[in-house]
Amino acid sequence: MTTETPSDPRPSLAALSAPLVERLVADAPVLRIGIERVGGACVVDAGIGHPGGLEAGRRIAELCMGGLGRVAFGPVPGPPSWPFGVTVHSAQPVLACLGSQYAGWSLSHGSGKGAFFALGSGPGRALARQETLFDELAYRDMADAAAFVMEATAVPPAELVAHIAATCGIATDRLTLVLTPTQSLAGTTQVVARVLEVALHKLHVLGFPLDRVVDGIGMAPLPPPGGGFLTAMGRTNDAILYGGTVHLHVTGADGEAEDLARRLPSSASRDHGRPFAEIFAAAKGDFYAIDSMLFSPARVTVTALDSGRSFHGGTLAPDLVERSFRDVR
Repeated sequence: MTTETPSDPRPSLAALSAPLVERLVADAPVLRIGIERVGGACVVDAGIGHPGGLEAGRRIAELCMGGLGRVAFGPVPGPPSWPFGVTVHSAQPVLACLGSQYAGWSLSHGSGKGAFFALGSGPGRALARQETLFDELAYRDMADAAAFVMEATAVPPAELVAHIAATCGIATDRLTLVLTPTQSLAGTTQVVARVLEVALHKLHVLGFPLDRVVDGIGMAPLPPPGGGFLTAMGRTNDAILYGGTVHLHVTGADGEAEDLARRLPSSASRDHGRPFAEIFAAAKGDFYAIDSMLFSPARVTVTALDSGRSFHGGTLAPDLVERSFRDVR
């Protein structure tokens, strides 16, 4: 279970994440998560019918990064009322964040009231390779097992399970699907743990060469979970947009690093300045009507390794984080 060849020494996301999947399933009673079989696949319930928790979310976030990231709880800068958050680090941030953690595979089945829809993230994406991003990354994983994380409030139907397994080229009993509703404890944690991934995605959109990103670390405050989907979605987004900090280490000219630090923060967006739930409501629930430049951390530091100089951009907005974390919709 490896992609390692003389031309591509990068590790197998599936191989690195397999032990994380095994431990997650083995520790299900301790983590208060549920395990069931759907169409032969192992489905992990981390917030639908089982309560889950912060530790489940932390582990799921590391699984979602394909075993190439570390997630820890601890104090983070922000409103005094919300002193705790997550810190995320990866020594291979491009592969961990864009090759695994990014929710890039749109999965759906059926129509109308009973339809199922979710975005698939996690190491299994590198087996499915349903996104042109993998051509750009020039990465293909080879494995006989796959794992995905979905922000879902329902269990996917067996027909969709079969489709996912077939696309990955594996048997259904070698597929694991981890379900984390956004408003759950685990869901809130694993979404906020995408603070580094959000920065990498915007960096990619801005056209900065991915092969020049060497290392990255990020942190964001942890919102209170619960409530409805709109409340949870707003809080988790605001934790990153107004409370998130990322430090990237890149190679290349100082001017390009400085330009990246200027353009990367969420403050570069025309939609910056209001809680995300308000922005979403003003857009009438249409994500595509929201400026894509908004989706990035509040504050960034970019260090140009060739010169040793660092450049800063953006600023934290603790008042907006406080407002968001107390608002209920």
